[in-house]
Amino acid sequence: MSGPALKHVDSHKAIHEAALNEAIEMTNFLDKLVNDNHTKKALELAYVIVEQWETRTLRHAEAEEEGLYKELVEEKPELNEDIVALTRDHNLLRIIINDIKSILKNDGINDEVVQKFQSLIIVDELHNQKEMEVLPEH
Repeated sequence: MSGPALKHVDSHKAIHEAALNEAIEMTNFLDKLVNDNHTKKALELAYVIVEQWETRTLRHAEAEEEGLYKELVEEKPELNEDIVALTRDHNLLRIIINDIKSILKNDGINDEVVQKFQSLIIVDELHNQKEMEVLPEH
């Protein structure tokens, strides 16, 4: 069963916006550090951003998948296709995070890492828009 914050559109949207805005701010700062060749600080920040995505967005995604999404499909089976797509978005976020972690471990910080963080933001923005279309049905 999902918690009450996930079921209410306004509170659910606020959860998304807070995590995404934080990720955007940190990614913009990371980009500046990389461009200014502050490699050590940039690498440290990259690991902080990974942790932020894992603890805020991906943990939230797990809660949605384990509760809210199942409940939505049970109540409205016609939402199944949308839920499959939303779950795929979560999987894309997980794949990109794992790619970032691999690059950081093997190559350190570089422009590719910044681009992957930016791609996380884009996928999450699109995901959040779609989810808000589906949630009012709940």
